[in-house]
Amino acid sequence: MEFLVVLIAAVAVAWLVRAALPGRVAARALPVLLVALAVRLLVHVLVIRTDLLGYGGDNLTYEAWAGEIAQYWSLSDFHFITAAEMSRLHAVAVPCNLFALVMMVCGGPAPLACTAVVGLVACALCVVLYRAARLVGADERAAFRLLVLTAYMPSFLFHTSDTFKDGINAFLVVSCLYLILSYLRRFDVRKLLLLAPLLWALWHVRPYMVFMCALPLAVGLLRSKWVMGVGAVAAVAALLMLQDLPLDVMREQLDRGQSAMVRGANAAGGSGVVFADGGDPWAALGPKVLYTVFSPFPWADGSLVFQLGKIETLIWYVLLVMAAIGARRLWRRDPRLLLILALFLLPATLAYATTMANVGLILRQRMPIVMVTTLLSALAWTKLPAEPQPAAEENDTTREHTGAVHG
Repeated sequence: MEFLVVLIAAVAVAWLVRAALPGRVAARALPVLLVALAVRLLVHVLVIRTDLLGYGGDNLTYEAWAGEIAQYWSLSDFHFITAAEMSRLHAVAVPCNLFALVMMVCGGPAPLACTAVVGLVACALCVVLYRAARLVGADERAAFRLLVLTAYMPSFLFHTSDTFKDGINAFLVVSCLYLILSYLRRFDVRKLLLLAPLLWALWHVRPYMVFMCALPLAVGLLRSKWVMGVGAVAAVAALLMLQDLPLDVMREQLDRGQSAMVRGANAAGGSGVVFADGGDPWAALGPKVLYTVFSPFPWADGSLVFQLGKIETLIWYVLLVMAAIGARRLWRRDPRLLLILALFLLPATLAYATTMANVGLILRQRMPIVMVTTLLSALAWTKLPAEPQPAAEENDTTREHTGAVHG
């Protein structure tokens, strides 16, 4: 039965590509994404499940919890299990329920089938990124390059080759921002209606990321350029002044990651980092931001997986340079879109910096930040239209040509 689910996932990838991409692009993207799905299944079987790299743990935990949900369903009614019923499902309810559903279909443990579903989500993210890149102004060639790069980015590929939740989180975040950008370019109530289930799902995957998406959404609803500028300041001020929901909820979610106990436990790992912050998550913010954005550093020691992560980091450095160029172009073309992206990237980076304690963990957590930043990189890859010849040069050329004829 697992192989049937794998086949269904491959068919779903084909349908998604044909439905969401233009015909010529779909013909090129389909083999890229089908191979990407196959590579993930191979990595799952040959690398992760054989413990070749000695990496993982939470993926197996999510799978075990999914098994408990499937068993619960067999004894009771079928419904979405939240942390209210199973406290350990805090921030992982959607992945675990999804994997449990796959297990129910397969009649028992189904790691390969669950991985196929995660691979399907990864391919869907590549499609969304292509459409988002085109939306912000990237040409077809640059957007397709982004699709291919995303499909095979080492960390993203590895963490969508098993029952990790990082790929699902990245898909939900990028999809939410894509709908906000799309709404900003063209008013459509259906886009806002689609946001509701995505934000609900994101709440049950990584709750505080809902707030990271809420600020761009609140400002994006204003649409007008000058109103957006005022609205951004007003939204930030309102968020800082709120003492009740939603700020208390956001604080509660951040407190989990910022607590000394959690950060200490994360720092105790093989790639842990300890900052001289006196236990204050907002202290030593500069070094924390540097580690959040740029680690693992090329000179750092670590395990084999840690060293392999440096390959993606070097790619990430190039993408950051390209993103700076793309941001400048987008500012000239449509500052509203750049504002929406910045309202996600900057708060998300700061939020992750306050929880920074482990390089390996931040490499996974910053995945949505990397994905959104690459949209700006795609703008840098876009060929600019040829600039028209200045009028003065045209007049000089015409004058010389006329003189040559009459001479």
